[in-house]
Amino acid sequence: MIISQKNARHNFRAFLWHAFFLALTTSFMDVDTILSAMLVKAGGGPIAIGLLTAIMIGGASLMQLVFAGFVSGKMYKKKFLLIGIYTRTFAIASIAILFYLSDQVADSLLLVLIFVFIAIFSFSGAFANVSYVDILGKSILSTRRKKFFTMQQTINSIGLLISALVVRELLKYFGYPENYSLLFLIAALLLSVASGGFWMIREVPSGKKTGKSILDFIRMIPQEVRQNQNLKYYLVIINILGMAMTILPFFVLLAKEKFGLSDLSVGNFLLFRVTGMFIISMVIFSFFKKKGYKSILYTGMLVGMILPPMALMLSENEFYYHLVFLLSGVFFSIYKIAKSGILVEISNDENRAIYTGIAGAGNLLPLVFPLVAGTLISVLGFTTVFIFVSISVLATIPLISKLACRN
Repeated sequence: MIISQKNARHNFRAFLWHAFFLALTTSFMDVDTILSAMLVKAGGGPIAIGLLTAIMIGGASLMQLVFAGFVSGKMYKKKFLLIGIYTRTFAIASIAILFYLSDQVADSLLLVLIFVFIAIFSFSGAFANVSYVDILGKSILSTRRKKFFTMQQTINSIGLLISALVVRELLKYFGYPENYSLLFLIAALLLSVASGGFWMIREVPSGKKTGKSILDFIRMIPQEVRQNQNLKYYLVIINILGMAMTILPFFVLLAKEKFGLSDLSVGNFLLFRVTGMFIISMVIFSFFKKKGYKSILYTGMLVGMILPPMALMLSENEFYYHLVFLLSGVFFSIYKIAKSGILVEISNDENRAIYTGIAGAGNLLPLVFPLVAGTLISVLGFTTVFIFVSISVLATIPLISKLACRN
């Protein structure tokens, strides 16, 4: 069923409502700064950071495979989207309560419970994302999708910039663990407000039921990849660039080892990161407006390649080290815009949920690599791992050149 122009415009605004309040939430739960610093302060080391990153980035993507088989068979997916959102809200609120009571909890148990609730938060996000991608694809006209993605990222950046300033002040004026408890409580409230955008969506039914089990998905992946060269290149590219994404939380650990990690430093890192996201969103909206995703991917590849060696070179000076987080925000935004946009462009209303699941199944490196990286860093140090990531990202050049995307 094709959506009307009126309902498409209504849904466009509803998705932007969610984008803004989700952006406010994200600053309070930023993986590469807030969550990593929280884990370090709770006693975690390289392996703990690796496990956190594997759950939040790789694990969430892989879980899309599990959920896609269930969700893709449903004509209407809005209620499943809301279930995922409110499960995430529960997980965040639970972490807030956990830190409030942390003085009464043993350190080892505190770390275990942190990972339990982080896993619930991450995996419920994967459940919601399968429905989100499908509903987005059929709720916004194809001629306005690229405009939506650029506006979404711009609104995200504005919301992130506002909330990053708030987070920095809260970290400054409240001590640990009260500051983190307050951050997560506010995040839960903001995520609840963000869900209002999904309540407003006027969903049309999917054109075809395509329910498949997890085994069906696994069996169909080779065939789908053979039939769609774009899908093959997409899977390899997001794996390698996703691996580069998983190295970002280790920048916080490197900072702790080199010059300590105060709450003020964490707040400043977050602010620089969000500033980078804001700047690149403005650039993409202004200069890449008429360009295809390939140009954006080339830019992301370049930034992802120089980030690890840059972190090593600037880690001796805390002032200049802030530039690493500025650039990490640039890389994060480019990756998210290109990843979401390409997935929508290479799929259609009938197979979009299926392709989202396949993308999750093919996103294995971001799941495995942070665990390996955390172990290698504890043994070999940061230099070996960071240089390996930089070389791997450089290898995506010929793959990006073969990717066919419509402007």
